[in-house]
Amino acid sequence: METPTEKPKRPQQVYTLVVEVGRKAGDGLPDKSTGAGLVIYASGVDEAEAVRETVAILKEADLAPLEVTGHGSLEEREKAGEEIDPEERALMDRALAENSVVVAEMTPFFD
Repeated sequence: METPTEKPKRPQQVYTLVVEVGRKAGDGLPDKSTGAGLVIYASGVDEAEAVRETVAILKEADLAPLEVTGHGSLEEREKAGEEIDPEERALMDRALAENSVVVAEMTPFFD
């Protein structure tokens, strides 16, 4: 009897995402803000998975994600010549180690 072949497990990577969120009751944003921009480090086997997980978690946190822009994996960013400072790298390492989504920065928008 043949044993089913297992697909090789793809390694997790950390992706840098910028997410724009709108307003929603209970979102915790400043009263007069119109939304916010978030810099996020999210783990996933690919960028699409990292985006899906990030959107799900933000919705769970009563935020209203409007747009997600991917800026690539750590490896892709390094190959493009970007310098990753130690603090940013530590947050990326944490996201990878915890298989999680780490919000590195949140900037409220005001009109």
